[in-house]
Amino acid sequence: MAMTWLWLGMVALSLIFGWQNGTLEAVSAAAGTGAQSAVELCISIAGPLCLWNGVMAVLRACGGLEGLSRLLRPVLGRLYPAFREDRTVMEAISANVSANLLGLGNAATPLGIQASRGMAERSPGVASDGLCMLVVCNTASIQLIPTTVAALRSGAGCETPFDILPAVWLASACSVAAGILAVRVFARLWRGR
Repeated sequence: MAMTWLWLGMVALSLIFGWQNGTLEAVSAAAGTGAQSAVELCISIAGPLCLWNGVMAVLRACGGLEGLSRLLRPVLGRLYPAFREDRTVMEAISANVSANLLGLGNAATPLGIQASRGMAERSPGVASDGLCMLVVCNTASIQLIPTTVAALRSGAGCETPFDILPAVWLASACSVAAGILAVRVFARLWRGR
């Protein structure tokens, strides 16, 4: 509801200032142009997103995600020790991390929800440390191939959409490390009360 009021306020202010400055036609033309550009951008990124979601489906069908899950199991077992033996939850977490590694946040979200539902069964009504860790790791997420960002850059006319890889790797690694540290520190502080 707050976002509705925020957007309504921004539109109203734009119209008021456009009217006061005598540029109301320019404001309405910019709104039309912006809407058209948004639709064009959505259409241009649909192809790459479909491609990478297809790659994810192929990986899942041929067992590649299961192999990646086995590779990730030691790390994920340390991050989620309470769920180490829960195969269903760990598979959902592994699939979530795999989707995030491929930069497919839209595919990672349902997998994260599936994992969080499995985690919530053990502590109904309370966010466990593992659930907090999942939310932080899903939000920060290390991305090896930032497909969504690259698709957006390509759709906006960038000729080299993947030239951001080193910066994405560094930024995502730092954000995940900071998030994991914050979850661990706050978990200890919370238990210390």
